[in-house]
This record gives sequence, C-alpha cells and structure tokens, in this order.
Amino acid sequence: METKTWNKLMYTIGDNIISSLGFSTEENFNAVKSGISGVKHYDAVFFDLPEPFMASLIDKEKLNDEFARHCGFSRQFGVIGDSDFRQNDAYTDLEKAAILSVFLANKKAQIDLSSKKTLFILSTTKGNIDRMNNKQVYLWHTAELITGFFGNPNIPPVVSNACISGAAAQIVAQRELASNNYDFVVIVGVDFLSKFIISGFQAFKALSPKLCRPFDKDRCGLNLGEAAATLILSNEQLTINNIRFIAGAVRNDATHISAPSRTGEGSFRALKHVLQNVDINEIAFVNAHGTATSYNDAMEVNALVRAGLESVPVNALKSYFGHTLGAAGVVETIISMWALNEGMVLKTLGFEETEPLMINNEIFTLDVCKENRKTYKKSFIKMMSGFGGVNAALLFTKN
Repeated sequence: METKTWNKLMYTIGDNIISSLGFSTEENFNAVKSGISGVKHYDAVFFDLPEPFMASLIDKEKLNDEFARHCGFSRQFGVIGDSDFRQNDAYTDLEKAAILSVFLANKKAQIDLSSKKTLFILSTTKGNIDRMNNKQVYLWHTAELITGFFGNPNIPPVVSNACISGAAAQIVAQRELASNNYDFVVIVGVDFLSKFIISGFQAFKALSPKLCRPFDKDRCGLNLGEAAATLILSNEQLTINNIRFIAGAVRNDATHISAPSRTGEGSFRALKHVLQNVDINEIAFVNAHGTATSYNDAMEVNALVRAGLESVPVNALKSYFGHTLGAAGVVETIISMWALNEGMVLKTLGFEETEPLMINNEIFTLDVCKENRKTYKKSFIKMMSGFGGVNAALLFTKN
C-alpha cells in the first residue's frame, strides 16, 4: 500500500525527550554523544517474567517528582499541592510522561497549547496495556486525557502503526500543516514496558541477553526501552532550529505479520520516494531502524543498497535507548536533528564488525559508524520498519 505525501516544509520549534538517559533533549543528546547507554540488566522478578532481560527503563520516582513540580496545575483538576498531586491517580505514569514531555517541549516553542489551531497527535503502540479493567486502556482516551490537561478542544488523532508510528505521525503532521488546517502540531510519542510486552518479545526469542549490537555480524537480538518524546511543528521557522522536514513515505510490503521482507521491498520503495530529486552525495547519514535482530538489519542493508545508499554513513540508536516502540520514531528523529545541527554523525554503540551481504551475486557492506564523525553535509534520512510489513522513510535538510 502506498500513501500520498505532501510537499510542504515543516520546522521543529520545540522538542523534548524523557528516557532513562535524562528528562531533556540536551541530557539525552549529550549522553549519546558520550557513548552512554541507558540499557541495563533486570532480573526476571522485576516484571514477574520467566527470565531476566536487558532494557532501558524510566525512573518512575523521578518521573512523578518532575510531573508534580512542573505540572501541578491542571485545567481539569485545578491547582493542587505537590503531595496531594502524587496521590492523585487521575493519570497513569505513561500519561504523566507524555504530559510532562509536551510541557517541557513547549518551554522552547511557547505556543498556545489550548488553541483550536493547535493539533495534538499521539504516537504509541501499546498505551496503558496493563489497565485492562479501566477505560484508560483505550488509546483514544489516553490521547484525550493528554490534550484535556492542556485544555485543547480538538479531537487528537492516534497513530498506532507498530514501530513506524512515530515516523508516520510526522507524515500526518505534515499533511495537516500543508492543508492549513492548523498552525501548529504537537506530536507526542510514548510507550512503557510491561510483562505483556516483554514476554511477547521473549516468546519470539528476539531479545538479546547483552547490550544490542545493530548491524554487527555477531548481533543476537534487540533491547526494549521506555520513552516519551515530543516534537512541536510549524510551517514557519520560528526558532533557531534550521532543520526542515522535506518528505516522508510509508510503504507496506505485507510480507508477514512479524518477519520483514528479505529483499527490503517496502523499505526500498519508501526510500525511493523520499530520494526523488535528491543528490545522494549531500546526505550526511542514514539513521536506520537498526533493531540488531538478524532479519531486520539484513533487510535494511538490502533496501539501502537497492536505493543506492550503500556508501552513505549509517547509524542506529537502539543500543542507547532500547527499542522504544511508538516513541522510537520521535526520539530518534530528534537526536538525529540535533546531530545534524552540530555537524555530527553519531556512532552506533556496540557495533564492531560489519556483516557482508550478498545481493544479486554481489557482496555489499554498509559504512556503519563505529565512532562519532564530523560532517558538512546537509541532509539525513530516518528509516523505520515494523510488524505487519510496514516501513517508513523521512528526509530532513538543514538550511
């Protein structure tokens, strides 16, 4: 399935990342620059699982403290003291993280979040999966709680399309802004881990017992992670951020419910679309999906080679944050934008040696970054893939 994309520039005027690496974009970016990972070992008893796991988890005590400190005023619940607020169960931790992330992102953007000309978009794959006997399990309800906190009158779209959700949400935002339906769009991507989620990936035998190693020849699986991340977008360049969202595409190859196309067909088609009229020599790097699973990484190599990008530097960020599911496309886009602004290609933590891949009887390898590099080029591509054969590609350029 192919989707129409809208050719109108879109600027980021505010951003925030909340993860195990910090509660601001700057904290997270500096940690990644320094090669620090938020992925840690957890015993099986942590989620009452049959075996231990590696993951990146947000400090919930700090989350509740920061939420009470910054968001102690709610249009719905009025002004309340910090101690009372922490006892108030009106919001789940997932919802608190999303609300806090939006609040902190808007410190930079300074837009009216309650305006009818501001649209919220929620990107998530699971939402409040553990609240099975509460209406907060519904994604639409979570989205309305988040927008209701800020007094926004619009019905918030929810993008829940497996692991490409955060990338697909950016394409939805571009469409809304290009149609002049809104002046600003707030994308918030969020997912938290649970026994249900981790045990599902354990059943797939997809989790690595060590820090994941995207694109490495000895990779053996992914790590999961938690994050909330926000992008505030506008058609106008209202701040010093000079990164523009140029084009995006979603392509579904419908190969398998959980396995990617071996030839990277959907990913290749998405890349082909965003590369129209683009000089490949001006692309600084490709930030890949890079789960460190055998089939995903090989699929992405195939797609990149077919798209003529085998010589472009490639990196992946999941060894820093884990796979943050519906937040991944937002988190990794923000980090990549900050890197391009600094003229930097970030290294792929855990990567040591590339794996040659034979395509049409010819051997190919990617230029996967082992160390941070300087770059003077002006564009990057963000790739995402997910269950059900969904694939996305986004193109960004610096003024």
